[in-house]
Amino acid sequence: MRYGRFRPTGAAPTAMSAVTALAVLAAVLLTGCGARSAGPAEPPPVAQQARAGGQGGNQGNGRGQDLPPVVDHVRTTDPVVFLTFDDSAERDPRFAALIRERRLPVTLFLTDTVAGPVYGHLARLRSVGASLQNHTLDHRSLRGLPYAGQRAEICGQQAKLKSRFGVRPHLFRPPHGTYDTTTLRAAADCGITAVVLWRAALDPAGDLAYTRGDHDLRPGDIVSVAPDHPTGVGLSARTERLLDEIEDQGLRVGRLEDYL
Repeated sequence: MRYGRFRPTGAAPTAMSAVTALAVLAAVLLTGCGARSAGPAEPPPVAQQARAGGQGGNQGNGRGQDLPPVVDHVRTTDPVVFLTFDDSAERDPRFAALIRERRLPVTLFLTDTVAGPVYGHLARLRSVGASLQNHTLDHRSLRGLPYAGQRAEICGQQAKLKSRFGVRPHLFRPPHGTYDTTTLRAAADCGITAVVLWRAALDPAGDLAYTRGDHDLRPGDIVSVAPDHPTGVGLSARTERLLDEIEDQGLRVGRLEDYL
């Protein structure tokens, strides 16, 4: 059986050419999660799945409800790790070719204001193995916002992706990896079944940093790959080096949606 590693609470596109789409990505992907550090701020300790019992904070309803687990690692004996990218992080034109050629089952967490102009391009990536999941409408930091605002950010992007791609995402990554109990309540009410963080992050220089534990990739690790930076290594080159490291350790890239 496969189990997620849980953490408690607390913590209509227009037609455009491929060249135009890549130009849009180059302009917008310098913002968003590009400046992320190795891990979310103040990561909570690992524990069992949380439940909302009506205590504290803003609530979406007056009833207790199951909250989605927050995961940075999947407990599995399969020799797999999971590659995730935020904000349609493929402004390097070779990245799409890399996904196609290797048919990589990567997961892209999409923000509408960033990815919206190139949803057509992303649909092609989806057709060759990429999974498209929720990263909010506007990339606002959610922690501390009222329930209504958090729900609007999450459910709004659910509706956008459902309308554009015909599939309602069930995975969600909060911007900057920050969240609170209200985030989990809103995510649950929007149909999210897991909130996805990361145990390892590949920075723009091509170095892996770890949020906790041993500084080696382990089966079940979720890896977040940062978007390009003007002074960093290109995304496709960084991803190819990471793939070599994964293979050298006897691992392969798994499809996260098959495990969560």
